[in-house]
Amino acid sequence: MSGRSHALHAGAWWLWALGLATAASRTTNPLLLSLVVAVAGYVVAVRRTDAPWARSYGAFLKLGLVVLVIRLVFAIVLGSPVPGTHVLFTLPQVPLPHWAQGVRLGGRVTAEGLAFAGCDGLRLATLLVCVGAANALANPARLLKSLPGALYEAGVAVVVAMTFAPNLVADVSRLRAARRMRGRADRGWRALAQVGLPVLEGALERSVALAAAMDARGYGRTADVPRRVRRLTAALTLGGLIGVCAGSYGLLAEAGGGLGTGVLVLGLLVALAGLWLGGRRTVRTRYRPDRWGTRAWLVSGAGIAVAVLMIRAATSDPGALTPPAVPLAAPVLPVWPALAVLVGLVPAAAAPAPAARPRTGRGEPDGRSEPAWLDGPDGRPGPDARNGLDGRGAAAAVVAEWEKKGTSG
Repeated sequence: MSGRSHALHAGAWWLWALGLATAASRTTNPLLLSLVVAVAGYVVAVRRTDAPWARSYGAFLKLGLVVLVIRLVFAIVLGSPVPGTHVLFTLPQVPLPHWAQGVRLGGRVTAEGLAFAGCDGLRLATLLVCVGAANALANPARLLKSLPGALYEAGVAVVVAMTFAPNLVADVSRLRAARRMRGRADRGWRALAQVGLPVLEGALERSVALAAAMDARGYGRTADVPRRVRRLTAALTLGGLIGVCAGSYGLLAEAGGGLGTGVLVLGLLVALAGLWLGGRRTVRTRYRPDRWGTRAWLVSGAGIAVAVLMIRAATSDPGALTPPAVPLAAPVLPVWPALAVLVGLVPAAAAPAPAARPRTGRGEPDGRSEPAWLDGPDGRPGPDARNGLDGRGAAAAVVAEWEKKGTSG
């Protein structure tokens, strides 16, 4: 059986990550936030694949670190709303006009203010890390393929855009490498013009081929649906999305978790009803659709459980989840909220293990030495490799072909 048949539904990973993000939004305790980051990082480390989109987790970690540093810099330069007595240093203060009361530039920098800003920035960074975990674990193309029929056209457009962008980057890298091997410059405006032409022409050829394939498969077919049903579908979908936004805001806000849950559930039900009605106007088939099995329920349920338990803990013991910055004290790790966060480790055991990377005919993992297209379907060297076209020679041949076309033209 293929690796795809054992893969987890992409929606389950997003529900798990959103559950962790909701839990992180309910606390400013740096120990709990660090625990959430550790849980997300461990699950990503043991369950992500070797696909290109699975390498985005590191970028989100760096982005979270940048956000944390920016928050601290703002607290130093613009001050903090938290009064403090432990002055670390004093910056020259710039006098501001009367209408800018409440804002200052420079002045005293206290340990309490930096602690408050650091915890607040760490919370935002943790939210970004949770989103990065979902991006690294869930295949975006498969997630969009699982969208209901009402969002079919939009999903296809996004899938096409996400598929063609990596191809363009790969083409540019391959052509630049070929130019370096031929002793030609791969940087500068002249090199950009000489590399850009074959890349754009190849993208245009792929676009035309994709358009022909989509037309042959009946893209855009719609069923005959009365106007009244279409209006009802639009009203339900729009109202449901508004309810989802309002409920999500209630969950992420400091107060209103109970009301936000009810509004979110109601909005989801209304939106699902609208999407179901809208899906009736789209005629399409699915090839090997992803199934929502027991593993998907365990993964998504773990994220939802973490969110629910943290919301309950924030209501019963708010001081443990949001410790005050004044007076300045070392943070304490609350036991029950920490155990609730550890529930997020369930996907590390419940989710299927990632498929092993295919190996090329030279015994190296695919992508480490030579491109996969040099090998045949059975793992042996393909016709290009047998003819002496390794990765470097094939790229050089591509550049030579484009230069030959340009010279003859």
